[in-house]
Amino acid sequence: MSKIDTVRGAMMQALKDGDKPRKEALSLLLSALKNKFIDKRADLTEEEENAVVLREIKQCQESIDTANGRQEIVEENTYRMKVYSEFAPKMMDSEEIAAVIREVLAGLGIDKPEAKQKGLIMKNLMPRVKGKADSALVNRVLTEMMG
Repeated sequence: MSKIDTVRGAMMQALKDGDKPRKEALSLLLSALKNKFIDKRADLTEEEENAVVLREIKQCQESIDTANGRQEIVEENTYRMKVYSEFAPKMMDSEEIAAVIREVLAGLGIDKPEAKQKGLIMKNLMPRVKGKADSALVNRVLTEMMG
């Protein structure tokens, strides 16, 4: 079952329950997923669906950051983020990221990573954690392993 179908089902349930804010949030997420589907002109992969959900969460966070204390905007986007996170992939924690980094290092034959090798390591690492881990956290874990 695609995420479009899952979100549509959740939206219909919110409509039946009379939960207008949830229905509206899910409607926006459904629109974003459908737009990506239309742009691609083919079914979305799970990774592409997850990227859309994560992008919507990020946009909500940016709206909160630029709300300048307007409480209604903060509350609305905080609620949307909560709803969207139900459909977001589980993100890797620092221990899981470190395990993937160790696998990549072993694959590259690197015992002790050095700063000059960071580009090579990241090039091999990022495709393995894309959509599953926050890139800033990945960078921080790798930097700590080098230090």
